[in-house]
Order: sequence, then C-alpha cells, then structure tokens
Amino acid sequence: MKKSIFLLLMLIFGSFLNTSNAQVVTLENKIVIGSIDSLQSTILNEQRKIWIHVPNTQKGSKEKYPVVYLLDGDAHFVSVTGMLRQMSAINGTTKVPKMIIVAIPNTDRMRDLTPTHVEDGKRANTSGGGKKFMSFLENELIPYVNSKYPTNQYRTLIGHSLGGLTAINILLKRPYLFNNFIAIDPSLWWDNRHVLNEASNILSSKSLENKSLFIGIANTIMNTDYSINTVENDTGKRTNHIRAILKFCKAVVPESKSKLNFDYKYYDNDTHGSVPLITEYDAFHFLFSWYNIGDKFNIIINEKTSTKTALKILNKHYKTISEKFGYAVPPSEDLVNQLGYGFMNQEKNDKALAFFKLNIENFPNSSNVYDSLGDYYVAQNENKKAIDAYTKAMETNGGNDYSQEKLDRLKMQ
Repeated sequence: MKKSIFLLLMLIFGSFLNTSNAQVVTLENKIVIGSIDSLQSTILNEQRKIWIHVPNTQKGSKEKYPVVYLLDGDAHFVSVTGMLRQMSAINGTTKVPKMIIVAIPNTDRMRDLTPTHVEDGKRANTSGGGKKFMSFLENELIPYVNSKYPTNQYRTLIGHSLGGLTAINILLKRPYLFNNFIAIDPSLWWDNRHVLNEASNILSSKSLENKSLFIGIANTIMNTDYSINTVENDTGKRTNHIRAILKFCKAVVPESKSKLNFDYKYYDNDTHGSVPLITEYDAFHFLFSWYNIGDKFNIIINEKTSTKTALKILNKHYKTISEKFGYAVPPSEDLVNQLGYGFMNQEKNDKALAFFKLNIENFPNSSNVYDSLGDYYVAQNENKKAIDAYTKAMETNGGNDYSQEKLDRLKMQ
C-alpha cells in the first residue's frame, strides 16, 4: 500500500511540475511577475503607483483571489511574490491560496506610515499622516483594486518597521479593512509608545474574534548585555524598540478580551533588516493553517478509501475553507484535475471519473476540465465519448490548442 501511495503522489506531483510555471509570464526573453499600475489620490493629493501580481488563470475563468497589500512595496514585492507562488502553486503545494499581491511603493514614508507628528529637534519632518493614509487605503486604493482586478473580499496587510506600526494601528482603528495582519518588527516605540498605549484600551473594548495578527520580532539586542529573557528589565533607549513589541505580545494582547487570533515569534538569528522574509513565511503558515489539505490528502488517495468517502473528505475540507473566507470556495480545479489523472494512471477508474466530473460540475466554463475528461475516455478506449468531450472543450471559452490536436487525431482513426 505504501508503494502504491508513493507512486500516486509522484504521478500527481509530476503532473503539477508540468503546469506550475503557468503563473510565470515570459515576454521578449524576460520573466515577468507583475505589472505597474497607478491611481490619482485625492486624499493624498498625488499620483500613487502600485505593483501588481495576479495569478494566471484558464482563459475565460471567473476565479477571484484573496489580496495581499504590501507596505514598503518596492522593497518586498519580488520576495513576497516568489514566496507565495512557492507556497500556492509550485510542485503541487497548496499551503496557501493563490493570491493577488498589491505592493505600495512609498512617496513619503515618514508621512504615511506614522500615526502622529513628532518633532525630532533636528529638522522638519512630515510625520503624522497615518490617518489620511488609512483613508487612502479604504476609500481609494482598495475600491480601485476591486474594480479592476479579480479580487474577493479576503485581504491581508503586511508591514515592516513603521509599516508594522501602521498595520497594528489599522487593526486597532479600522479592523474591517483586512482579515489578516502581519506586523514585522513593528516600531511600537514611536511617539512615546502612542499606539501601544492606545492598544491596551482598544483591545479591552473591541471584539476582533475574526481577525488574525502575526508579529515577527528581530534580534535588535545583539552586542548588548541582555537576552530575550532579560531585556524587559532594562529601561534604556537602546532596547526600547524590542521591549515595546514584547509588551504588546506578552501583556497587552494576552490580557485583552479582544479574542484576536494571535501569535508571535522571536528570531534570534535575524536583524531588523533580515527578518521580513522568514516572518512572512511563518506568518502565512499561521494565518492559513486551515487551508492546506494536509493529511486528508493521504486518506483521499488511499486505495482503501471509497470514491464516495474521498469526495466527502474533499468537499468537507473546502466547506471549512468557505466558512473561513466567508464565501463559497469549490475544490481547487488544479488539485481535483491532478487527483483525477493520478487515479487514472493507477487504474482507479471510478475515482478518476468521479473527480473529472466534479471539476466539470464546479467549473463548467473551463475548457480544460472537458479536455481532461476526454483524456480519461481515451484511456478507456471510449473514443466516441472522448470526441464529445474534446468537442465540448473546443466549444467552451474559445477552446485550446491541445484539445483540437487530440480531436483531430481521434477523427483520423
């Protein structure tokens, strides 16, 4: 049995290897992972650029995606896009859903990512525009992205340093804007811990039961006399940054009645500059722990699992996903398709046919699902049914080149 399961896994993942690069676009010998868009902001009185990554879909697909909004966008766009592709599409991995990424480059970082104005005593600065920036996100950017791209209502915000401060401030002041928040080494020391002090009162009176927050803490106490276990005893300015974060993580949130879904992690080997990527990786595992099919996959492909039970397990898993997202999410077309081919290659024909038909039921406007059914009928030497399936594939959303080639070959026989 173990050999059979292993072989099926290899067959399935082998198929994924052939299709996972569909999210990379090649153009004139260049690899393109996104595009640059812009909008005029009345609130900020300036033109704002955004960098966008949208997962490629089948022609004519009506699929919509969760959205990640990324502060300091030009600094983190490439790494976050690559990481999320790796976690959602490469080698059959489904740790997280495919997501649209909206990276927001800065025009005036000090203005937008600080909640209050602070004079530094040395030079004039534009700090304190955080409230306007929140209004820009709510009233201009998010509506613009929703109107132009295939988004759904599920959103995640990522911020580092002052961006992390902004993420927490938005969680406290306008939590309805996002479902998830990732705050990376947030600057909670800002303005005598202004946001940290507000958090104690706000989290005691506000329910955040359906919101999630993950905080990554960098090792900013290198070359000091303190460790992560003793630094809270210090009172100096040098450790104020990490102490403010630790107070939020270890006292403010745990002692509140907010019901916030919360976790944090300290990264002893990472500095303030290096901590974003590893934090984001761990954060997405935490935020989407319910998304990956995990051990259920092995039960579905087990040769002793009946077709009825396999479908029930799959549908139940996606019912949970739908409840988390707040809207109906059918089983992934890619996953179901590859399971169908895996069962077909193992001559589990009843399971293969059931999974191919499930995809047709859930994605009737996809040309590819009819092509897969045609492949199944070819394997069963049922050429008339295969011709009908390939014909349907060509009649759906403009068809595709590969179905036409298969159809031509069958008609010549």
